[in-house]
Amino acid sequence: MTSSVIQRPAYEWLAIDIKNAGVTSVFGLMSDDTALLVATLDGMGVRFYGARHENNAVAMAEGYAAATGETGIVILGRGPATANGLHGVTYAQRSGSRVLIVLGEASVAWAPPSGYGPDSKGFNSTAVLNAAGVKTIVATESGGARQALATALAATAYGAVALLLPMNVQYGAVEDVETAPRGSVAGSAPKPTRAAAIDAAADILKRSQHPVFVAGLGAHRAGARDALIRLADKVGACTGTTFKAKDMFRGYAFDVGIIGSFSHAGGRRLIDQADCIVAFGAGLNQRTTSFGTSLPNDVPLIHVDTHRENIGRWFHADVAVVADVKQAAEQLFEVLPPRSADQKPLHGAANRQWLADFKLQSEFEPANTPRTMDPRSLALELDRLLPTERNIVYDSGNFLQIAPYISVPGPAHIKHAGDFSSIGMGFGTALGFACARVDQPTVLFVGDGSFLMTLGELETAVREDIPLIIVVMNDGAYGAELHYLKMRSMPVAKSVFADLDFAPIAQAVGFQAETVRTLDELRALEPLLASQSGPILLDCKINASVAAPFLLETIEYERRKR
Repeated sequence: MTSSVIQRPAYEWLAIDIKNAGVTSVFGLMSDDTALLVATLDGMGVRFYGARHENNAVAMAEGYAAATGETGIVILGRGPATANGLHGVTYAQRSGSRVLIVLGEASVAWAPPSGYGPDSKGFNSTAVLNAAGVKTIVATESGGARQALATALAATAYGAVALLLPMNVQYGAVEDVETAPRGSVAGSAPKPTRAAAIDAAADILKRSQHPVFVAGLGAHRAGARDALIRLADKVGACTGTTFKAKDMFRGYAFDVGIIGSFSHAGGRRLIDQADCIVAFGAGLNQRTTSFGTSLPNDVPLIHVDTHRENIGRWFHADVAVVADVKQAAEQLFEVLPPRSADQKPLHGAANRQWLADFKLQSEFEPANTPRTMDPRSLALELDRLLPTERNIVYDSGNFLQIAPYISVPGPAHIKHAGDFSSIGMGFGTALGFACARVDQPTVLFVGDGSFLMTLGELETAVREDIPLIIVVMNDGAYGAELHYLKMRSMPVAKSVFADLDFAPIAQAVGFQAETVRTLDELRALEPLLASQSGPILLDCKINASVAAPFLLETIEYERRKR
């Protein structure tokens, strides 16, 4: 008796392997060269979320990966579809999220016969993807397609990966026993911390009376919050975070909030007293250091990070500790001696009260007008009105100055789609984030310029029934460019646009949408925001004259460089 061998087209085996890997959702924009794979996946119960533009499809996969920690898969076509998605692909590569970009490709060894050609979709995808820094794997024959997929999925542990699937490779019939993928690539275990590095860091902390900790996204991903608070309590340190790790220490009495461009006066008062800085899983880029001005330059800095190349990359480090952040914090706790209350001046009663009493609204004088709102006042009001358990996704632009005024439960609930320093990546990212967090509302803050770039995805949110609240920060301008021009005494006319109402457009595709010009109009929408019944859009008219502090820092830095 002979056993039967199942033979299928390679794309069916690929769909089976994707499903068997535990994938429940994929994103993309269907093309003729990937349509069979998409339809097969969807027919197997792996939900396909179709975007209206390739960039947004990639951003959806990136947002999903960021929200889950799992691999987000996006499927696009070859040639023009790949070219359309390159902005999103570069963004995904820069973010470091686990994203698998599956792309159609021309058939292997395809040569048009006389009278048939040219290949109008011809495009050197491999060269372009390599230039973007994306690891690229090509399935060159049907029998190896499943192994190529397995290798690509495993490689996403280190960031975005592209898998190119030529059409004839996808369609070729292969047998299960011949093509089943072998074991995946194993990730490397973290290296043990060098005792000398811990001792060097401990020696500095022993002499420090006013230590300040800066925790980044790496500290959050290491699950180091409690270990860092224990260490801070022991040595009398204040804790702060980078923008990406916002609210990691929420509720801790000596939390100074975000450090750098998004800091507040309450925190800066204590940061300025620091006689030692310890960065845990934080990159210390120009936004965290405000171009080198937010942290004291004349004090020792200890930099703890899993990856050696991240230490001292953007800001000097006196001691490098290559280690898992949580592990390093625990080791420092063990070797450092206890301190009395008078040896922990930053933890004094006056500082505790100062931080407890500090109010964010004291940071500015509201610049509301009869027809527009101060973006900071708007943010503080939305912080009160939006559901407490929420996810916040930001696009980029001058409006990003609102970030300090809107709280989140922790770093897992905030995402800034700015890793390529571009606008236009927020909408797709928020859609993917919302697909992963259906039990909590996801709120997208997006400028009117960014929103107009990605307007078509309104229909996607309704068609795919994605729970999303969109807040359009509508200043009728490219706000950052407006202030760049103004600060250089240049005409601003080309950065300003007519007052466009987005609410009717959103309503036309099925959103509940409102135009909001005053804080009173916003407060009247509290029942709508609490209902969480379907996608919601608020077209919030904001005062374009309010410049973001990080823009002012950039101008000042340029002046210092002259």
